[in-house]
This record gives sequence, C-alpha cells and structure tokens, in this order.
Amino acid sequence: MSRNFIPPHEIRTRFSRAMSVMYREEVPAYGTLLDLVRDVNDKVLADDPALKKKLSESDNLERISEERHGAIRIGKPEELQTMSRLFGVMGMKAVAYYDLTQAGVPVHSTAFRAIDAEELSKSPFRVFTSMLRTELITDPDMRAKCEEILEKRDIFGDELRFLIEKAEKDGGLSDEDTDTFIMEATNVFKWHEDAVVDKDFYLKLKAIDPRAADIVCFKGPHINHLTPRTLDIDEVQRQMPLHGINPKNVIEGPPPSCPVLLRQTSFKALTEPVKFHGVEGEHTARFGEIEQRSAALRPEGRSLYDKLLNEVREKIKPALDGSNAAEYMQVLEETFQAFPSTHEAMREQNIAYFQYFLTEKGKNHHGAVTRNINNLIRDGLVDYIPIVYEDFLPVSAAGIFSSNASDHDTKDLFKSSSQEDFENALGHEVLSEFDLYEAIEKASIDKVLRYFK
Repeated sequence: MSRNFIPPHEIRTRFSRAMSVMYREEVPAYGTLLDLVRDVNDKVLADDPALKKKLSESDNLERISEERHGAIRIGKPEELQTMSRLFGVMGMKAVAYYDLTQAGVPVHSTAFRAIDAEELSKSPFRVFTSMLRTELITDPDMRAKCEEILEKRDIFGDELRFLIEKAEKDGGLSDEDTDTFIMEATNVFKWHEDAVVDKDFYLKLKAIDPRAADIVCFKGPHINHLTPRTLDIDEVQRQMPLHGINPKNVIEGPPPSCPVLLRQTSFKALTEPVKFHGVEGEHTARFGEIEQRSAALRPEGRSLYDKLLNEVREKIKPALDGSNAAEYMQVLEETFQAFPSTHEAMREQNIAYFQYFLTEKGKNHHGAVTRNINNLIRDGLVDYIPIVYEDFLPVSAAGIFSSNASDHDTKDLFKSSSQEDFENALGHEVLSEFDLYEAIEKASIDKVLRYFK
C-alpha cells in the first residue's frame, strides 16, 4: 500500500468514532451508557490486575474502550453489494450467515468485520447487516409496493460511490479522501425524520411487521444501535436504572457462570417523531445495547451450547413483561451446569479457541526447552487467554432485535432462510467464523513455538 494511503484499520477506527459521535447526538441515552460502561470497566480492571495483565499481553486491552458494533437493516441485493464494497474500504469482510427467521424476523444477515488478530486488536468495529426478505411479506399488494419503493431508492450518494471505486482501483484512499469518505459513509446511517411513505401505508406495513416498516419506509439504513463492550454486564444491568435507563428484564445469552460467546442487554427502543409526507407521526426502532464478549467456541462447543439453550427454551421462555425473569435465569443456570465453567476446562475438552503468548518467564528464558505447548504452559513459559468471540448469536441477537422493535411475542412464523440466496444477493460467499478463529489460534501457537527454536 502506498505510504500516502490511510490504512484500512485507521479508516475503520475513524469511521467508528464518527458513528459514535453521531449516535450520541441522536440518542442521548447512548452517551450515558458509554460513561457507565467506562466506569464499570475501569473498576473491573482495577480490582483484577491479573485480568488486566492478560488482556495487555494478548493485545486485547486497548481495544476494549474503542470496541463497538453497529446494526443496520437494508432492503435489496444492490444495497447489500454496495455495502459490502463500502465496508471493504475499511478492511471489513462478511463473516457468517444468520437466519433471523428463527425468531420471526423477516431478514437474513451477516456481520462485516476485520478478520485477523492484528487487525482486530487495532479496531474490532463490526456491523451486523440484515437484508429484508420481501417474499415473507404475506400481503401481495403490500409486498409489491414495498419492492417498488425499494427499487427506486438509492441510499448511496454519487461522491461515496466514486470514493469506493477509487479505493478499489487505487488500492486505498488519501487522508483528504478518507475524511470525505467517512463523512459520506456516516450520512448513509444517519436518522432522517422524513419518511418516504404516507402514514396510512406505514401503519399498515407496521401491523404486518415493524422491522419491514423500519426498512422500507425511510430514506436509508439508519443505525439501529451502537453497542459498547463491558467487562461486567451484570453490574451494568444493575446500574442502568440508577442512571435513568430502563434495561430489558433478562440478559440474553449464556448464564454468568458460563464465560463463552457473548451476553447482551439493552434498553427499550426510542419513540421518535416522524413526518409522513408532512403528517406528524412516530416510529419506534432504535435502542441501546451493551455486550460482554467471552470465549469463541469450536463447532463442538457451539453444538453443546445450542443444545443446552434449546433445552432451556423447551422448559421456559422469558416473558416480554419480565414476569418470569428470575425463574428463567434459574433454569438457565441449572441447565448450563453441563457446560464447563472455566477456560481451563474448556481448553482441556478442546471446545473453545485460545490465543497463546509468552509470559515474562518465557521471554527471559534461555536454553533448550520442550516445544510442546502443554509443557510450556505447565512450566510457566507460556500462558493463554480465550480468543474473543467476534460474532453474534442468531437467536439471541434476534431476541433483542425483535423485542425492542415490537411488543408482540416472537413465533416461528417463517420458513428458514437460505444461505445460498443471501450469498447470491451479496455477490460472494460469507467467510466461516470457525476457520478464522482456528487460524488465529494456530498463528499464536506457531509464534510462541518459534521463540523456543
């Protein structure tokens, strides 16, 4: 890359910060949330020097304060393809396929993110991107009208298209072009209070599905939430009401005793004023979310997780009004006793991915040693930390996605989505998250073993 070009990770970081500034202005409670998360994280690190040391040694400490994920919803394949190219300028690739129809949401999705350890340590910004499946709008007249509206709209300006093409052709963007790119790209995700439909159409579509209304009735894919990462989500959940924020009744994901994948909570979506061709109205879709990320699981670990979560849901589902929250958490804890509760046990059972690094003793060691990774750990020369799960939980994400946009319970309303259809819309295959974690783990092992040659 030319030295005059801005590295993709820097563009990604600058874009993430620009998005955070914009969202703080649009959703004031987001700023309160950031302050709360920062205070909780600082206390966790102060109280646990060993954790702070491990995070620092594995290049995971600095990223935490910067870490965000966004979520957007788009309406048609052409938008998905251009969005993929836009994120490509920032070094973000489509990773994994998500079938949100499992939670009654008429979309399927992927996550755009960086894919290797070094890039993730520099900027882990990721955007969960969902595309509407118009074929799941049951009313044929409404479906045809939605497709007509989406066909006419262009969410990307000419300047942004030009800069995407320029970056692809030249291999990067200059500092000046990067500033313009970030400004134009941020505008794509900006909230617009002027709808593109009349109020009657909006209300009719909302009655069919509020997520479809959120996608079709507006000028573009306004950011639905921007999510910071906490090191103690239970403490954030406890403190949210003290800061004037009303959280969901149940934290989604595994129980506190099971440090894997991710846990997430949120506050109820905003009700925002909207003008429907000059007629006053309101729309509810955007909300605040917080997440705690833990160990990425191997396929065997993910299968066990899914099996246990399904067992929980066969016994109990969390009520939207929170009336059975305590009972749900009790069942969740009891069921997940079958899952290893420590990272040491997960490593022994080979169900999670780990990143390996030299300890101070290892760095200062001289002389011949075994090159067996387990023996190096036993002798205190090498230590490990779980590879952070960078992706999303389909059912869990859909739970927040749905419950914050609607007061209706989720049901299995739709047939399963098709990954092949989604990839055809995207224009290429999505990457396997398991392959990416495997590569990061292998690279870290190779690095420490080379030190002891």
